[in-house]
Amino acid sequence: MKRNATAVWTGTVKEGKGHLTTQSTTLNETQYSFNSRFEDGVGTNPEELLAAAHAGCFTMKLSAELTQAGFTPEELTTKSVVTLDPSIGKITKSELTLTAKVPGISEEEFQKHAKTAEKECPVSAAFNFEITLNATLA
Repeated sequence: MKRNATAVWTGTVKEGKGHLTTQSTTLNETQYSFNSRFEDGVGTNPEELLAAAHAGCFTMKLSAELTQAGFTPEELTTKSVVTLDPSIGKITKSELTLTAKVPGISEEEFQKHAKTAEKECPVSAAFNFEITLNATLA
């Protein structure tokens, strides 16, 4: 399976602007800029998109893990916070925060499946930086 996205940029890094379009067109010439990445400008940025990808991938993987173990998740809500350290020009971390409603599961078993999903979701495997998980069973 292959998926694609296209970025178009015009101008200098600080004064220029760009837009992103995904294969599905969920993003369709969605703007991004220096301001949307490093300040509070309107538009998206690569870190926000990585956070969305990580939260979505992890949550789907956890649902699969729980389902395979015989549990039906009522609700899984995951937030990913991706950190870009501008002083070194690198993304250094993705912090996953999960709140889950899973009837009939013990805390120990829930944590086991959450850790497995954290390590085995394809986006986690692609990242070369620290990943943390704070999982709460509601």
